[in-house]
Amino acid sequence: MSKYLEKAKELRAIVTPHYNCGQSVVLPFAAEAGLTEEQALGVCANFGGGLKRGAACGAVTGGLVVLGLFGINDPAEYYDALRERHDGILECAELLRRNEALGRERKPHCDALVFECVCLLEELLRKSGKIM
Repeated sequence: MSKYLEKAKELRAIVTPHYNCGQSVVLPFAAEAGLTEEQALGVCANFGGGLKRGAACGAVTGGLVVLGLFGINDPAEYYDALRERHDGILECAELLRRNEALGRERKPHCDALVFECVCLLEELLRKSGKIM
């Protein structure tokens, strides 16, 4: 398991304080991107719950922050991979509705999206030579 995924899993297992999905995606990459933990937490404070409105998935949005921090300004490959895996849906409320319709619990669903985004980011950052 990579250090990024390991950190994301560690964060999602903590109950108090709660790390939202965006924070859980950004924090594993923060130090290498030049952010302190406090800065990363602040930048992503409003990403949980689909930007606190059921809008864009916070994990997906956190991934956009990571890509930007590493100078990747064309997120097409990131978006395309996630859309393909989730039938084109990247909105929190819709992803949660689909999850509920399948009889699944919310936290494991959100955790899985966080882990998926972290793994995809690691793959894209390695491929672009931004991380080793």
